Amino acid sequence: MAALNPVARKSIAMARTMTIARLYPLILVLVVCSFGAEPTTISSFHDPAELVRKTIQNEIKIDKSSNGFFLYRGVKTTPKDSTTRLFVETKEATAGLLIAYDGKPLTPEQRQAEETRIQRFLSHPEELRKKREQDKEEDEHTLRIMRALPDAFLFDYEGEQPATDHIGHLGDHLVKLSFRPNPKYQPPSRVEEVLTGMKGYLLIDPVRLRLASIDGTLFREVAFGWGILGHLNSGSRFLVQQQEVGENGWEISNMTLDFTGKILLIKNLSIKSSETFSDFRPVPPNLTFAQAVDLLKKQEASMNHDGQLLPASPGSEITGSAMAVK
Repeated sequence: MAALNPVARKSIAMARTMTIARLYPLILVLVVCSFGAEPTTISSFHDPAELVRKTIQNEIKIDKSSNGFFLYRGVKTTPKDSTTRLFVETKEATAGLLIAYDGKPLTPEQRQAEETRIQRFLSHPEELRKKREQDKEEDEHTLRIMRALPDAFLFDYEGEQPATDHIGHLGDHLVKLSFRPNPKYQPPSRVEEVLTGMKGYLLIDPVRLRLASIDGTLFREVAFGWGILGHLNSGSRFLVQQQEVGENGWEISNMTLDFTGKILLIKNLSIKSSETFSDFRPVPPNLTFAQAVDLLKKQEASMNHDGQLLPASPGSEITGSAMAVK
């Protein structure tokens, strides 16, 4: 993503880190209303803009230490291939381990390349520091986008729908809102400029004040760099969905990106991918990055023959003793 233009990077960063503490991505990107936000019931819901404002305020003030840290599985599909990774979140950075290509175990050459990539972070602290700095930069851009949402759009009530296993808190009802640009909104910088050409839908849990889904589409071409560096095409779209995991956490469960455009008015830009995240397991909050890597390798070794993590007991947590990390 670092090589992308500013607007594309910021809009994708919003998706990948929609939950601020993550995003890794986003949303890209939680806990229930114990953070002091006043719950809103569907029966009392009457002001879409105020509901969005309260929800965004609640999202922003949630930090990762409150949300918890997780081990989880991600599958990313592009027109070219499919990759499967295991991830472990830590305070230092999120550690990831590639475990399959197109649903097949890695070849010896692929495994060696992945081992070399991971070892670079372990052997060179400056590489891990760069990763943290990039994550922090993306989080800051995401915060700016999130803060802008209530003012950048006009919202309309579109009904309600039940939460599912992968969207929201199962058993709750979600409020569906459509959004379109607010003609009175003036973007303070190019980071927020992409919002002026976007419309779509939000799904909000009004009881927990959580953003369960955001589906945004560009209805017009959006230029960046004053039109000199390039543009994003009309029809570019992103979809990010969140689900409750465990007792107190929300995590991104699905992220779909479909962006096209041009860079420097010559080079075509095309980002088409879909990622699903599943099998979330709580991990200790004090893991180091090196311990997380060790845990990933142990989890990979314990997977079944289909490449799936072994079933976890409800509410169970992967403990330090289970990791055998010294």
